[in-house]
Amino acid sequence: MSGETHETRSPDETLALGRRFAERLARGDCVALSGPLGAGKTLLVRGVAAGLGLADERLVSSPTFVIVREYPARLPVYHVDLYRLTDAAGELAELGLDEMLADGVVLVEWADRAPEALPARRWEVGITLTGPEARRLSIRAPDGRSRP
Repeated sequence: MSGETHETRSPDETLALGRRFAERLARGDCVALSGPLGAGKTLLVRGVAAGLGLADERLVSSPTFVIVREYPARLPVYHVDLYRLTDAAGELAELGLDEMLADGVVLVEWADRAPEALPARRWEVGITLTGPEARRLSIRAPDGRSRP
């Protein structure tokens, strides 16, 4: 996997990075997101969904209590949150991950809770807080696709 690091200094910059990142995604891609609470995982998903053609990015919100949200875009966007799952790997399989991947793009928050349940070929995005609004995003691609 190739790796790259991006620095953002504001929520708008994180959204813009998500929009650019969306250009690299295709049907069947899984994006594993990790980072502490409040790091900006949902904000990045909002940018990705907008970049994939979601008409109103304000529809994107954390699926913590519903586990999966689907957003209508050029490619369907499935937004999964494993934060509250006790058996994340087992419950993820029950949610129909394979069907979601066959249909669109899947972005998984708190992916580090069940890495074994995710496809081996996946994008990995780690987000680190570097200031009140600043973030460092490490993106590892499953192959050699170009930078966002």
